[in-house]
Amino acid sequence: MPEITKPVTHTFCWVELNTSDPSAARPFYEKLFGWKMNEMPMPTGNYLMANVGDASVSGITKLPDEAKKMGAPPHWLSYVSVDDPEKTVDKAKSLGGKVLTGPKQWGPGTIALIQDPSGGVFAIWHSPQSMGSFLYGEPNALCWNELMTDNVDQAGKFYANLFNWKPETVNMTGEAYTIFKKGEQGTSGMMGKPAMAKNAPTSWLAYFAVGNVDQIAKKTSELGGKVKHQPTDIPTVGRFAILEDPQGAVFGVLQPDKKN
Repeated sequence: MPEITKPVTHTFCWVELNTSDPSAARPFYEKLFGWKMNEMPMPTGNYLMANVGDASVSGITKLPDEAKKMGAPPHWLSYVSVDDPEKTVDKAKSLGGKVLTGPKQWGPGTIALIQDPSGGVFAIWHSPQSMGSFLYGEPNALCWNELMTDNVDQAGKFYANLFNWKPETVNMTGEAYTIFKKGEQGTSGMMGKPAMAKNAPTSWLAYFAVGNVDQIAKKTSELGGKVKHQPTDIPTVGRFAILEDPQGAVFGVLQPDKKN
């Protein structure tokens, strides 16, 4: 996909690492993905903007105190673009969601944190002006977002009504997998918690596209991270792995099937 300068409404438009130690996370991701970091002064401290070439791919910031008080560990936070944050927040409440923070002004835009009825947390974002270019679907950039939940029906209805996504169930390696679509374009995925992850919290997982999943998994371990799920093939999709950085934030990597 080309660089995005104006995100499509109700699609994922940004991903951000909220971590206990940004200064330690920085070299890990620089070495793992080859990201170049730029520091941006913010009211709560410097915000690290990660770039591939001239395009931004993600942000890194210190885990907010209010998030710590709610028991949030270091994590990757996924953002969905909206036209009207206030209306989106009101609608989320009416659908059984919980507003954790906002809507509030954040830099040139408006942000709010929402928890869906099954427990998944995500951010909504609106900015009246361009934030520059955002790379999506390219090597070392965000390529997919996936909700893992113990209540697929409840979460599916929430997101379908909130963002007008169309849930489409497919068979993925013998298990039911939901693809949320905006029109004919897939925006994200959803799956029920597998037995091996039954005690894991409901959460959105950010996937980054890579050229070689096995090399990235090995490098993660060498840099002090962990491989949570070993590299595995998904027919017609590609090869993926679930990784954890040294501070405990979990993310996915995907080597897309070249036939697609």
